[in-house]
Amino acid sequence: MPKVEITIPEHLEMQIAQMVERGEFVNREEAIEDLLSTGIKAYKTSGPMDEEEAAGGTGLEDDGMMGHDDEYVF
Repeated sequence: MPKVEITIPEHLEMQIAQMVERGEFVNREEAIEDLLSTGIKAYKTSGPMDEEEAAGGTGLEDDGMMGHDDEYVF
C-alpha cells in the first residue's frame, strides 16, 4: 500500500486521536484511511457543484433563507 504524508490542522488531529481513544478505530492509520475513504465516497455521490456552491455559497443568500425573508421556514 502506498504511503502518503499529509499535514492537517491541530483540531482534526485531536478529533482523530479522540476517536482512537474511544475505540472507534484501532489506530490513527486505520482512522485516517477509513475517514478518507468515507469522504471520497461522499464526494463522489454528492454530484458536481456549481461555481457558487464551490465558492462556499448556497445560492440563497440574496433571497433570504430558503428563498424566504423569514429566519425560520417550516
